[in-house]
Amino acid sequence: MLSFLNLFARSSASQTHALNFRLNDGGRELAGFKGGAGDCVVRAIAIAAELPYMQVYEDLQAANAAYADKRKDKLARRLNAKGTSPRNGNHRNVFHDYILGHGFSWIPTMKVGAGCQVHLRADELPSGTLIVKVSKHLSAVIDGVIQDTHNPSRGGTRCVYGYYIKR
Repeated sequence: MLSFLNLFARSSASQTHALNFRLNDGGRELAGFKGGAGDCVVRAIAIAAELPYMQVYEDLQAANAAYADKRKDKLARRLNAKGTSPRNGNHRNVFHDYILGHGFSWIPTMKVGAGCQVHLRADELPSGTLIVKVSKHLSAVIDGVIQDTHNPSRGGTRCVYGYYIKR
């Protein structure tokens, strides 16, 4: 019974500090794209950096091609595969420097063996313009409002691996 009450108390507390959510595709539909895609990196950057979706898409496509031309590793081979594009996934080795180049700083929030210290909650993230890294997803958070095509917060329990913050 006690563990149920503790779980209920934690659940209630996370709901009080939940981030607000605003549906925002980052301009994907305006760029002429339809349907679902694995383009969270493009969307999050477009939203947080206030750039046109198509510009971010083309920049990341060029960055992917440059990475693939310079390197001979597994990621380079994957980026060279037929049908790959920024709409079906992006890798940190490519997008990290791109985001930093747009005036953001990287703040890691998770250390090896330390467990989750920061969750996708209003009381655990700073205000301002953020691109938040959670498991297999990037999302823009602007002044405490998640801007995405879905709410990835899992009610405030989603672990944040780190975030880019606009300087």
